[in-house]
Amino acid sequence: MERKVGSSTTVTSKEVKAALEKTQTLTAEEEKVLRLRHGAGAPSKSAPLPRAAGNNEQLGDELLLIEMQLMKAMRERTGQTKSASKPKAAATGANATKDKIVRALRKKK
Repeated sequence: MERKVGSSTTVTSKEVKAALEKTQTLTAEEEKVLRLRHGAGAPSKSAPLPRAAGNNEQLGDELLLIEMQLMKAMRERTGQTKSASKPKAAATGANATKDKIVRALRKKK
């Protein structure tokens, strides 16, 4: 196989980045491959992330509900609360149970 001899052009990362910002026909995976292949970074650090639901409002609502449930579970797990006005009495019940388990495990040693 012979090499083509002709005008060889080099595509820079700036050109790829500019072209990717203009195009609307690429899928997310194709865009990612082009950015990785040519070293073109993300369009902007302050640009919003694309929505997984797209234009589907029902799916967007379901995803938002799941996200809210996960955030609530994470806050409960880490002991963070939205407001500092909650009394610490609720937290001591969980700590008492934990302390009881820890004492029982220490006795087993």
